[in-house]
Amino acid sequence: MFVGPSPPHTPLVDRRNNNHHRHRPRNSTVTSALPDLFLAAVSLLFLWSSPKPLVSLPPNRFSFSLNPRRRSITMSRQSPPPPSPLSQRFANPQSLSDWLESRLPSDSFAAWGVKPGTKNVHNLWLELSDGETSLADSTPPVRTVNVVTVRVIGNNGLVLVESHQELSDGSIRERFRPLSEKMKPEETPDEAVFRAIKEELGSIFNGDDVGQRIKVIPGTYSRRVEERNSLSYPGLPARYALHSVDATVEGLPEEDFCTEEKEYDGEDSTEDSEETRAAGKAVTVKRHHWKWVSPNSIRP
Repeated sequence: MFVGPSPPHTPLVDRRNNNHHRHRPRNSTVTSALPDLFLAAVSLLFLWSSPKPLVSLPPNRFSFSLNPRRRSITMSRQSPPPPSPLSQRFANPQSLSDWLESRLPSDSFAAWGVKPGTKNVHNLWLELSDGETSLADSTPPVRTVNVVTVRVIGNNGLVLVESHQELSDGSIRERFRPLSEKMKPEETPDEAVFRAIKEELGSIFNGDDVGQRIKVIPGTYSRRVEERNSLSYPGLPARYALHSVDATVEGLPEEDFCTEEKEYDGEDSTEDSEETRAAGKAVTVKRHHWKWVSPNSIRP
């Protein structure tokens, strides 16, 4: 349809006599205007019949949010889940043993639990199941452990060290290091300090609240990473993240003494599970032997 008044009626032009209309500028102007008006009408008709812009659609027609940040969150939720941790691949100690056998030197792996002072594959499987240890999927695998180390300071400035351990298989493991314990998953260094002291020194207090005797010395926390071969698992490289603090424990003997470790993870449960069966075959610490030494005699 046209916009504005209709053009005046004009007679048809006789195209056979071009010379007759060569000097009639008015009729020539009207004739040249016809295509322009026709194009305008076609343009209006196209605009009228074309679909409305996307922004006028109802909100539920959009497949994602217009907010870029929320869009990225939506897309991330639809991404495939990450692969399961390596520890979840081993349903039992035997499956872990089969996996390790082709990745470790045969003579080293055969010494686990046989050589005095070493642990066996049941110990490692329990560490993986509890989240205390992780293994890299490599050859050889690398064991990563978070460890809290507590330098217990005595009244005379001496430091308490564990001289040696008596193990459940009858062997002796030399230590000569401050009180140390593997950290649990999601455990903070402060929480690990209190748990480690309760487990390894608690028996000396005959059931008293050990937590009331512990005081962490402010400003003494430090962290470092060490990489070395594991003494507990020969042939297995280890990466230790060491979280160290100084602390005092009120009421400890001033002379050398011995403690028996109390397990706090349900060791006495009668439930027949893979964990309890593995714990029954693992090498455990029965007694800790402690002595006070000069700070200068401890390896940093």
